Amino acid sequence: MTEDEQRKICEREEIATRVAAFRATQERFRREREEYFVSTLENARKVERPSLWP
Repeated sequence: MTEDEQRKICEREEIATRVAAFRATQERFRREREEYFVSTLENARKVERPSLWP
């Protein structure tokens, strides 16, 4: 295997590692957004609203 081929293999592995890390980060952000939405909605539903009718 030539030096050029080995360099290309290393670069591909590095790219694959970076893509995997990026996807994991995006998935974490998606989960955090979902958790924030659910907790905010639950808190909003707990608040007592004043009656509009006397």
